[in-house]
Amino acid sequence: MIGFIGCGNMAKAIITGMINSGYAKQEDIIASAASENTKSYIKEILKINAAGCNREVVEKSDIVVFGIKPQMMEKVIAEIRDTDTEGKVFVSLAPGKTFKWFNEQFGKEVALVRTAPNTPAMVGEGMTSITPGENVPEDKAEEIFSIFKCLGRTAKVDEKLIDVASAVSGASPAFVFMFIEALADGAVAEGMPRKLAYELASQAVLGSGKMAVCSGKVPAQLKDEVTSPGGTTIEGINVLEDMGLRAAVMDAVRASVAKSRQI
Repeated sequence: MIGFIGCGNMAKAIITGMINSGYAKQEDIIASAASENTKSYIKEILKINAAGCNREVVEKSDIVVFGIKPQMMEKVIAEIRDTDTEGKVFVSLAPGKTFKWFNEQFGKEVALVRTAPNTPAMVGEGMTSITPGENVPEDKAEEIFSIFKCLGRTAKVDEKLIDVASAVSGASPAFVFMFIEALADGAVAEGMPRKLAYELASQAVLGSGKMAVCSGKVPAQLKDEVTSPGGTTIEGINVLEDMGLRAAVMDAVRASVAKSRQI
């Protein structure tokens, strides 16, 4: 049984991905929730097992995913730490909460896998960084990777890089959405209807990302292949360089990393 303590957007994406891919059946998943609306969603939309409390999730599951906000973690662990955790693997989606922190909260060492997923997982194009703890059995670690592969791509990272991974793939969708919006705004300013502008900008970003992933080329080379001498693209690049796009994005990533380390 795979359990979810809390059923927020990311937990819903993971559950939906597992079911739609055929990785797990609905009867093999259980989730708890605080709000009545989410409880109804678990029963009526996801059609998985609804737990009466967080302890029930732990007691009935081999893998337990914390699908809650980081600030709720301490309270929830206090509710479940005296349950039998032998043979169970916990999965954290939360930035900033280290292996050491979890062991201190539980008052003992637990088998934990830290992950840094992102919201494109909701459409099967997620990027999840995964860090298994030293005491996680290899077969269980492989199972965690398989679960997140239902949502897109995965990468194994060292714990010291989790906060960086959380920023560069977890926070960056918001940066990309801002970029898409700005592209569309530019087109609207030149007379294009907004719906069409969003469609063109969104697909251009989607296609560009796929090229970066699949081509085997570094972004700089792909950029150069689009940029003809004396053409329109280099004019736009010149403006972006003048306005400090690179520095702004780098600073945004580093600010997100710093915040993650404070949580």
